[in-house]
Amino acid sequence: MNLLADFRTLLLILLIICAVAVNVTKNLLRAVIIFMSYSSIMCIIWILLESPDLAITEAAVGAGISGVLFLMTLKRIRAEDAGERMDEMQGVLPDASDRTAAVSTTLEAAGTAGESDAAAQAWGRSERDDAE
Repeated sequence: MNLLADFRTLLLILLIICAVAVNVTKNLLRAVIIFMSYSSIMCIIWILLESPDLAITEAAVGAGISGVLFLMTLKRIRAEDAGERMDEMQGVLPDASDRTAAVSTTLEAAGTAGESDAAAQAWGRSERDDAE
């Protein structure tokens, strides 16, 4: 009987550790995993308290459905963040026509107008594009 009391004490300590760790963790994926562990430990505690209906509900809702919903939400958040980062990067990097204009302007300022035509052609632009 002493072994069962020690097991219950261990589960309660783990439950408290999980509750504190979820609140302290900065990484969302780790927080979801800790939350699912919390629900699993709570399920075992309900079994030890001889409440199988609550244990099944805790396992299905706490560790099951809620965990899956949290993981799906986290995946969607990361996908949107990646899309926003790509939009930001496209705004920072100039497109090809801006680079060609910058090269042409730099070469003309250096006094090498003949070489600027070659640079423009190398970038895919002709003198007609510059005139327009």
